[in-house]
Amino acid sequence: MATVNVPDIRLVQNNLFPKYSVTLDWSLLPNGALDDTQALATAVCVALGTNALAGPNDDLPDPDSNDRCGWWGDLDAELIWNGWPIGSKLWLLRRAKINSASARDGATLMLVENYIRDAIQPFVDRKVCSSFAVWTRRVDKQRIDALVRLYRGPLPPVELAYQVLWDSMGP
Repeated sequence: MATVNVPDIRLVQNNLFPKYSVTLDWSLLPNGALDDTQALATAVCVALGTNALAGPNDDLPDPDSNDRCGWWGDLDAELIWNGWPIGSKLWLLRRAKINSASARDGATLMLVENYIRDAIQPFVDRKVCSSFAVWTRRVDKQRIDALVRLYRGPLPPVELAYQVLWDSMGP
């Protein structure tokens, strides 16, 4: 009989707006310590799932709001614990339509790819991984898939697949 590897801890977050779901599984070692063999994958999930601070020139998803989001833990992160601002600007696309390259604001695929690249680059800068690659593709009128592959020298690459879903609400 085959055994199924069941996580010791599971965190599931389901949001209706914007529409997305994230599931993170953690396992404990026999000594009770957290198994950190997937630490890089977990850190990337946090980086892509946390809202980065929007720049003063970024278009916010809600034109009636001036909330640039960001995470309070980023305040003096580098000074305090040699960290870096965590997060991605994917949240800026919450109410955006998926546009082609000929659109005035450019291709949404390119925005998704660039936002992912910006969120992952600090991992290379801090030598957490040696390099990475990002691929995006539009699957249908309401979905963009992204594949992130992180290279760690001679170790096998870490590969993560994401589905960025759009709901029918436009700007």
